[in-house]
Amino acid sequence: MHFARVLRAAGLPVGPGKVMAALEAVAAVGVDNRRDFYWTLHSVFVNRRDHRDLFDQAFHFFWRNPNLLEKAMAMMLPAMKGEQEAPKQEMATRLAEALEKESPPGGSDEDNGEDDEFDIDASLTFSKREVLAEKDFEKMTGAELDAARKAIRRMRLAFTPVPTRRFRPDPNGRRTDLRATLRRAARTGGDLGKLAMRKRRRRVPPLVILCDISGSMDRYARMMLHFIHTVTNDRDRVQSFLFGTRLTNVTRTMRRKDPDIAVDQCASLVEDWAGGTRIGVTLEEFNRVWSRRVMTQGPIVLLISDGLDRDGAAGLAQEMERLQKSCRQLIWLNPLLRWDGYQPKASGARVMIDHVDSFRPIHNLDSLSQLADALCRDPGPRAPSGWKDQAA
Repeated sequence: MHFARVLRAAGLPVGPGKVMAALEAVAAVGVDNRRDFYWTLHSVFVNRRDHRDLFDQAFHFFWRNPNLLEKAMAMMLPAMKGEQEAPKQEMATRLAEALEKESPPGGSDEDNGEDDEFDIDASLTFSKREVLAEKDFEKMTGAELDAARKAIRRMRLAFTPVPTRRFRPDPNGRRTDLRATLRRAARTGGDLGKLAMRKRRRRVPPLVILCDISGSMDRYARMMLHFIHTVTNDRDRVQSFLFGTRLTNVTRTMRRKDPDIAVDQCASLVEDWAGGTRIGVTLEEFNRVWSRRVMTQGPIVLLISDGLDRDGAAGLAQEMERLQKSCRQLIWLNPLLRWDGYQPKASGARVMIDHVDSFRPIHNLDSLSQLADALCRDPGPRAPSGWKDQAA
C-alpha cells in the first residue's frame, strides 16, 4: 500500500483496482525472488512506456534500507544541464517528493551525521500564484499539483441565465398576459383596467461534461476530474461522463463531497483508463442512450479531448453533428491548443473542429479561469463557425 501511494504521488495512474490486483498478483507469485517480485508489480502498475523509468527508480529506491532515503533523493536530483534532461529531471523531482512523503518521521543517528554531505537540488515549496497559474499540468511537480487542486476547488462557474420557453408575471414585461388580464377582469365585472404583463423566465442552462481519459490525456484528465467535482458540487443539473474505448457515467460519484474519494471511486469505475480512444463509438453510445435523458433543456456541453481517435474518425462526423444539434453550445477543450502553431492534423481533430461552437486550451489554471469567464457570458444565437474563423 505504501509503495502504491509513492507511485500515485509520483504521477502514475494507480487506483484502488490496481492496488487490489497487485496484492493478488504478489500473493500468487510470492516474494521469495526479487526479480519475480519486480516484474509482478511492473506488469500491474506500468501500462505506458514513459512510466517504465519512473517505476524502475521508485522500486529500487523504495525497496531498500529506509535510512538511506535522503541520500538516494540527493543522488536522484542532479542539477539541470540542458533542455534534453528536463523530462528526466521532472520525473526525478516527482519521485523524490513521493518518496519524501513515505519516509520515516525520524532518522537514526548515523543519518544525522551525514546530512551535510548531500545537497538535494530540488525545491519542494509552492510556486508563486502567477507562475503556478501559467504552468502546464503535465510539467507540474507533486507539490504544484496539490496546490493546483486546491486552487481548482476554489473556482466557481457563474453561468449567465438564459431565457426559457416559460413566462412569469412581471409588471415591466413586454408581453401581455391575456389569461391573467381576463381573470382580473372577471373579478371586476368585466372592467379590463390595467393589462397584466409577463416576461420569459431566465435560468442557468444545464451542463454536460464529456472527458477523454485515454493515455495521451492522462495527466490532464486527472486534473479535469477535480474540476468536474468542483463544478458538480457548486451547482445543480451537471452530468459527467468519462470515455476512452467505452462510455462511463460518473455523475453520481462526482457528487461525493470529498474530492479525493470521488476521484478514486471514478478510477475504480472506469476500466479503460489510459487506454485507447474511440471517440466516434463513445459519442454514438451517448447520443443513443443518454441524449434524451440529459439533453432535453438545451445544455452547454464541454467536450474535453485532444482529438486523437484510434478508429480514424469512423462515424465521428455524424455523431458530432448530432451532439451539436442537441445542445445550446458545444465547447471543445483541447490541451494541444496550448501550442501557438497547433493545426488539427489528426483525423479525429479535423472532423471535430467543424462541429463545435468554440474551442479553448485546457492545460493550466489560467485556461480554466478563462473558461469560467467565458461561460459567464451569454454566447447569443448560434452562428456557423470553423477552425479558420476562430484561429484568425
